Amino acid sequence: MLSTYTYPRYSSGRAPELDDAPGTVRRHPVVVVGAGPVGLAAAIDLAQRGTPVLLLDDDKTVSVGSRGLCYAKRTLEVLDRLGCGQPVVDKGVTWNVGRTFLETEEVFQFNLLPEAGHERPGMVNLQQYYLEEYLVKRAQALPALQMRWEHKVTAVQPDADGATLTVQTADGNFTLRADWLVVADGARSPIRRLLGLDIEGKVFQDRFLIADVVMKADFPTERWFWFDPPFHPGQSVLLHREADNVWRIDFQLGWDADPEAEKQPERVIPRIQAMLGPEREFTLEWVSVYTFQCRRMKRFRHGRVLFAGDAAHQVSPFGARGANSGIQDVDNLGWKLQLVLQGQAPEALLDSYDAERVTAADENLLNSTRSTDFITPKTAMSRRFRNAVLEMARDFPFARALVNSGRLSVATHLDHSPLNTPDIDTGDAAFSGWMAPGAPLDDAPVRLDGREGWLLRQIDGFTLLVFGPGGLTPQDLAALPLPVRLLRVQPAGQAGAGELEDVQGLIAKRLDARPGTAYLLRPDQHVAARWRRADAARVHAALHRALSHATPAHAPAAAP
Repeated sequence: MLSTYTYPRYSSGRAPELDDAPGTVRRHPVVVVGAGPVGLAAAIDLAQRGTPVLLLDDDKTVSVGSRGLCYAKRTLEVLDRLGCGQPVVDKGVTWNVGRTFLETEEVFQFNLLPEAGHERPGMVNLQQYYLEEYLVKRAQALPALQMRWEHKVTAVQPDADGATLTVQTADGNFTLRADWLVVADGARSPIRRLLGLDIEGKVFQDRFLIADVVMKADFPTERWFWFDPPFHPGQSVLLHREADNVWRIDFQLGWDADPEAEKQPERVIPRIQAMLGPEREFTLEWVSVYTFQCRRMKRFRHGRVLFAGDAAHQVSPFGARGANSGIQDVDNLGWKLQLVLQGQAPEALLDSYDAERVTAADENLLNSTRSTDFITPKTAMSRRFRNAVLEMARDFPFARALVNSGRLSVATHLDHSPLNTPDIDTGDAAFSGWMAPGAPLDDAPVRLDGREGWLLRQIDGFTLLVFGPGGLTPQDLAALPLPVRLLRVQPAGQAGAGELEDVQGLIAKRLDARPGTAYLLRPDQHVAARWRRADAARVHAALHRALSHATPAHAPAAAP
């Protein structure tokens, strides 16, 4: 039990399948297993798109302990689209600045959001149980989504047309069919083990103590990280603020520490008192000792079985890349699976889920491993390097950039995605900046029909941004194989009805746009293609490529 949170208890009642006639096997378009943040996000995403979803979980409440904590800007933007972003921001603790100390001296700091003109902050801290509660509430409001609590999947038999699942409940067992199975059942993934699938990587031989404490403190809402502080010599410590006056403290313990002994209050409380001082009043809220791994499955797609989140890949907690990368997995997956189910894209489109999110996982694993190696060096050489960097960081800016106490989660640039249409060589009209095909779209303030808003709120489904007057019209896009919304962007004071007003000029600046520039955006708000001058043929070819990996032979010829 926690002093600051009361756990909800969810119930599904008796499974209706148990009362079906013998031999009846119900079939579902999509079954999602796991009602953590990733499974809930996947089910909500698909249900919002009109796809019927069955969500199964073997528990009846949200996660125990605060567990995941930091939700990055890109994740908040995804949660906005899922209808849960604002509650997370309202309840959570917003921060952008992180500071790193050697002993008592600051040697490095960063700002996750160094420029204005974004709706969401760089990071929000919130205990995972709150996020899951908000996601459950949203899921319960969606007619296309069935949630089943205390339904444990005990067997999975995949085949070419889906998978057969055996489900265990307190009232009995039953069998169901899934055309597609999304597996989000966590790092230990029972389904991954049932299918005999491997996950490979590195186990780090170190232990860390998490202590969530309730206290009133006037510390800034920043991330503080210490190397070799006087209150915990020779090790590292991390401090974060959470909601409800809860503070997360991570103490590095070393591999030889006894996990059970270190969780006892008589060991935890003196560590915290040494850090905060004897006069600081606090109470323990949650304590855990953990180790971690950096590893992933070779492939995230296995026919019609799709893995996401910790079931597919695991990283160290340094950098907040766990839940953030998992939620971005399902942001990538949902629109693709929907189009395949609707017959608007071939199953091959789902190979791009594997290609893109394996790339993202490798990026996260690389950054996570580098952070962990810096924080917990395992060889004499790496320790000498780490210590030299920290010492030089006191005086030399170049060394401060090498300090790595956890590179924080950011959205992956899918530069080499098979869905991208490469830029056309246009000489002096080439693009500058980072909004190349594969990049996640930057946000910016807008005005639409007199209402203030944000650019990313306008992008849901394939969208063509066209800058300035003239050029393509909705009629030009009518022959495309699926709807593409045309949004015309005009400078401040020049927008007409239904047009986006670039109120601060930030859209044009960040996209290096000029009159006639066009950007094709995917439903997950990544850039699919861009042109200095677009026509219907080019848009058709780019859309087809974004749906099925190849430019069609029957596409209209592109303008020269």
